[in-house]
Amino acid sequence: MIEYQVFHQDGNARAGKLDSPHGSILTPIFMPVGTLGTVKAATPEELKKLGTQILLGNTYHLHLRPGDELIRELGGLHQFMNWDGPILTDSGGFQVFSLAKLLKREEEGVIFRSHIDGREIKITPESSIGIQQNLGSTIMMCFDECLELPAKRERIQSSLELTTRWAKRCKESRTSDQALFGIIQGGGEEDLREESLQQLLEIGFDGYAIGGLSVGESNEDMYRVTRHIAPQMPSDRPRYLMGVGEPRDLLEGVEAGVDMFDCVLPTRNARNGSLFTSRGKVSIKQSRYREDPEPLDPDCLCETCQHYSRAYLRHLYLSGEILGMRLNTLHNLHFFLNLMRNAREAILENRFSKFKKDFLEQYLQEESM
Repeated sequence: MIEYQVFHQDGNARAGKLDSPHGSILTPIFMPVGTLGTVKAATPEELKKLGTQILLGNTYHLHLRPGDELIRELGGLHQFMNWDGPILTDSGGFQVFSLAKLLKREEEGVIFRSHIDGREIKITPESSIGIQQNLGSTIMMCFDECLELPAKRERIQSSLELTTRWAKRCKESRTSDQALFGIIQGGGEEDLREESLQQLLEIGFDGYAIGGLSVGESNEDMYRVTRHIAPQMPSDRPRYLMGVGEPRDLLEGVEAGVDMFDCVLPTRNARNGSLFTSRGKVSIKQSRYREDPEPLDPDCLCETCQHYSRAYLRHLYLSGEILGMRLNTLHNLHFFLNLMRNAREAILENRFSKFKKDFLEQYLQEESM
């Protein structure tokens, strides 16, 4: 199981520590996404050097390939991928509804076709927990239904009620000592978010997540919902905003009282040549960097910025070199992890609002140029 303690608050922003059987996590924290048991283009050793405290794996993907039973036979996901720190596994709910070809949604669970080979697969709350127990993750997520927004209120209501029933079945089927988080649904309806939270509190979980955001709604709607529901979530449990996002999204979430974040953005963008810097995003493929001898971000202390020029990174990207993807990935991950480290320090020193304002003024001003 896990234990969570808040050390300090600056407004709603929280600095805390999550203790787990696989190590401690200082929050707020960004979790790099290792969907298939690997953070693309980075080794576990490199991730540790960057200061990564926890990784995210995915139930849906690992169940399909190489198979959760094989991973269990080989010692669990930690041993399989050579990562001894905490791992959180997503339940697969988002992937079932966004990636796979959904054939049927029913009370029992969902039936879908694999995006890999087209075979028909059924996942229920019970089987999702069984897969996650085979993986041996530190934190498991309840199986939920994730709607694309916007959606009609009646559909959102029925979906959150189904998610609650599935959450109850998830908890009842757990036989391990792994932590289990419930997922709050409710779309953009603030009262439905409250209803979902209250239903989950009656069941009782080790942590609580805000799900169903960053799925088509506007940024302002995402911020509004997060600001509304996060302060109402239990103060003695970790608060997790799922699948978010851009640097501003993270800081808005921290300000609302969120502790944990994940997103594929830093690694996916890195492979596409889109790099995050203190002065906004850089598209390294642009011709203006062809002869640029300067580091990607003069304020960054990552190895990419310390040793390589923008011209070289552009050359690697245009040449399709694997090294370019690796250097870009290490930089982007360093940027996100360092952003959370700086946010925590600002919270502890009661200056988070100023930190957020100063960061965004520079980041958004330069990005818009």
